[in-house]
Amino acid sequence: MTDTSASLFKESENCWQTSQVTYATPLIDGANYYRALHSAICKAKHSIFIVGWDIDSRIRLLRGEEEKNASAPSVISELLKWKAEQHQDIKIYLLRWDSSLAFFSQREMWAKEVWDNKTPDNVKTALDSTIPMGGSQHQKIVVIDDEIAFSGGMDVSTNRWDTREHLVEQPERVGPDGPHGPLHDVQILTSGPIVECFAQLVRWRWDRINEQKAIEFSPSDPQRDDVPASWPDNFPPSMHNLPCAVARTIPFMDGVEPVQEVRRMLLDLIGQAERFIFIENQFTTRQEIAEALNKRLKACPDLQVIVVSSYEPKGKFESEAYWASRIDFKRILENGIEDGRVKITYSTLTNDQGKSTQKRVHSKVMSIDDRYLVIGSSNISNRSMSLDTEVDLVFAVNTEQNKRDITNVRNDLLAEHTGRSIEQVEKIFASDDPLNGLLSDQAETGYQLAEVSDEQFTNKAWQPVFSSLSDPEKPLIAPIQMSSGKVVGVGNPKQKTIVFMLVALLVLVLGGLVYWASHSIPWLTAENLEQFLEDTKGTMWVIPTICIIYVIAGLVFFPVTVLSLAVAAVYGPIWGPIYGMLGALISSATLFALGHIMGERGLRKMGGTKIQAVDDKFKDSGIVGVAVIRLIPIAPFSLVNLVAGISSIGLIQFLAGTFLGMFPPMIAKGLVGDSLSKIFTNPSPETIGYLALGIGFWALMIFVCQKLARMYQLKKAQAS
Repeated sequence: MTDTSASLFKESENCWQTSQVTYATPLIDGANYYRALHSAICKAKHSIFIVGWDIDSRIRLLRGEEEKNASAPSVISELLKWKAEQHQDIKIYLLRWDSSLAFFSQREMWAKEVWDNKTPDNVKTALDSTIPMGGSQHQKIVVIDDEIAFSGGMDVSTNRWDTREHLVEQPERVGPDGPHGPLHDVQILTSGPIVECFAQLVRWRWDRINEQKAIEFSPSDPQRDDVPASWPDNFPPSMHNLPCAVARTIPFMDGVEPVQEVRRMLLDLIGQAERFIFIENQFTTRQEIAEALNKRLKACPDLQVIVVSSYEPKGKFESEAYWASRIDFKRILENGIEDGRVKITYSTLTNDQGKSTQKRVHSKVMSIDDRYLVIGSSNISNRSMSLDTEVDLVFAVNTEQNKRDITNVRNDLLAEHTGRSIEQVEKIFASDDPLNGLLSDQAETGYQLAEVSDEQFTNKAWQPVFSSLSDPEKPLIAPIQMSSGKVVGVGNPKQKTIVFMLVALLVLVLGGLVYWASHSIPWLTAENLEQFLEDTKGTMWVIPTICIIYVIAGLVFFPVTVLSLAVAAVYGPIWGPIYGMLGALISSATLFALGHIMGERGLRKMGGTKIQAVDDKFKDSGIVGVAVIRLIPIAPFSLVNLVAGISSIGLIQFLAGTFLGMFPPMIAKGLVGDSLSKIFTNPSPETIGYLALGIGFWALMIFVCQKLARMYQLKKAQAS
């Protein structure tokens, strides 16, 4: 058999490049992709490129017994560090989208600093902020040794790992942000001439935003037809010698002309369909695609279409932008089409114990009859067709073997969704009505497909607002034409810029509140507050007052040193340090509890690498470690208290270490604070001498404590 399916591919129109795949195998669901990626990284010898929407340093690639028995680290950052140190000549490039405000809760804060801190110099990290305002970097590509490539819908990110069983309860289905539900996704692993296309693409992405260019493409022998050395273990190729094409979406960026190859490719593929179109996709909102499907259904009376997507939206943006728009997509698709020819579905399970769940679909797959197969990163959404960066790999048939390879992928996926075997699905497609055959007689206790009913999630009232923000076709801010005639695009603000803007806004708000309070509350003046502290001397209110002040100061990250000096200035060199120490301990205990409530996820996003440094001290040294941190601060007083709440150290140990580390310097602060107050009221040689003595004693305490801490750390390091 010789098929001319590949003649559909037109470079510079519906695809970027046409090529050939020597070997390929789909990697269905996160457990398989992460396992294959781990194996390939372990085998890498000269280069690794990872380009993604996200590259999270905390992700475990292996789970369970496989993780325990692995000879290389499972966590992606530790694995890449191990590889970079093992092969010092290897070059590793990590290119991640510098995300927008909408994804703060899902992403590592200070991602570049985290990766730079965790990996050696031959691991290079960059954040891409050149995508137009409202768009995202959505390509997901890994190229290893320029001989194998991974591409598709999966990132090394949170909430992606799952097995093909998609169990209702899966103990290993947990990430840095906690447990998550079943998730389905598809990646494709390839070798052969196609790898050069992906190698060029990742280098282009890297070089356009980095002064230090990536290493040159270093292809293996183009004549070789064996499986490459870096091909992962336990994933034998299942597809051989297929013609293919790479289709992209590239938005307008400075110096880059936009391309919409994905959009044109999907429209052209739909126009070829005759019997069955299978789509599984995270989002289906693009009305142009629905119109094309409807037109083809009317032109081909035997054609059937099934779409597999997710059941329930996550949050207001999904419900009002994507689920509300899926209602319109479904209406357009079904308009004038007989019942039983079109189904938009989700995959649901009720297990033997009667517990139910729905599989969240994140994949981007399309199969056209037994002639074409698309596996890529593109959603059927407005943004994926024009505003995000996307890349899809499209396979075509030219032999009987190709035909079997492509239909086997479709049948395998539908077998998973309907709780059947591949052989059972094959029999269904041999019938005259495969669509209704798939939806009937499904296993009661396995996964099965059910039709969507999105009206339960939205009344569409907010659809125009949320769609314009979450699923736009054009940048939220249009490109600006300069006086020179050059058109400059407005990109998403960098994550750091957003953080600093939020901090500045918070400072302005707090400053405004203080200003308002000082002018609107008659008793709130500096003189009254000072008098209030003075009035507490010798009364039962002195200790509660000090404790409340220290707790409030801790919550707003007010410097504890400044507060201790102020307390000493009011209460003197003896009671000042005692009261200050008591207040510091109460504040420490309060923030310790708050840190425990906030949990690791919230704190690590707030503090980045400082969190890790403090936590390492706690793990290494216990009480002594806390004392060392108090003597030689590596992070603010309040941050140390918060981190302690998520560490393995107990509250009593933490407070004991805090006392040991803070009380000696507190005595010195008492002398200095008391001297400062007296020098303003009575600037005599005696008060000036006390101040100098206090500062000298403070400096001596810092010097001695640093020496003792370093001696302890050195002795501990030598012992270990």
